[in-house]
Amino acid sequence: MPFILLFSLVTCFLPVSQSPVRYVALGDSYTICTGAEESQSWPLLLSKHLKQQQVDIQLIANPAQNGWTTKDVIDKELPVLDQSKATFVTLLIGVNDWVRGVSEEEFRHNLVYIIDHIQSKLPDKAKLLLLTIPDFSVTPTGAQYSKGRNISAGIDSFNRIIKEEASKRGLATVDLFETSKKMKSNPDLVAADGLHPSAKEYSIWEELIFPVAYKMLQK
Repeated sequence: MPFILLFSLVTCFLPVSQSPVRYVALGDSYTICTGAEESQSWPLLLSKHLKQQQVDIQLIANPAQNGWTTKDVIDKELPVLDQSKATFVTLLIGVNDWVRGVSEEEFRHNLVYIIDHIQSKLPDKAKLLLLTIPDFSVTPTGAQYSKGRNISAGIDSFNRIIKEEASKRGLATVDLFETSKKMKSNPDLVAADGLHPSAKEYSIWEELIFPVAYKMLQK
């Protein structure tokens, strides 16, 4: 069962302390880290490692779920964000849009809405970190979701949109697309379901995300 950290989906959040970073992770299975244990999820690892570097941070909510799209983020995750008093957000979304045949135009439209909404809620608009979509075509069962299309090319086109919209706003991005390709040659990086990353792969992502988030949160 996908987890919602820490209590209920909407109503229960950690109390606001003096000045902790209030972190909300938005996305899909790649954010709840399907294929790994809850304790091995990269948002939790990120929070842990930032704390070790004296960053006062709390992962307030991770409302992501398997199969969710940008539309689900808008309908189901942004309401969680609205109640969270977040001061730092990560966003990793889009793979299920592509799988379901959402057009580039609709994906961009939804992504812009999400980014604008998140920034409207953040005290510092720059504290939104965008992540690119991994290339699931390299996994053993990834081809089952192609519907005759080129998965890598399709995901790459969505990632260009993510990077373009981030660049327009001066937002930081972390590229997971290239490193995810290593799952093709290393079965240890793929979960037992043959599709999602393993805990080891999620930890590699966190290693890429950490320095960018750390720098961002020093400002």
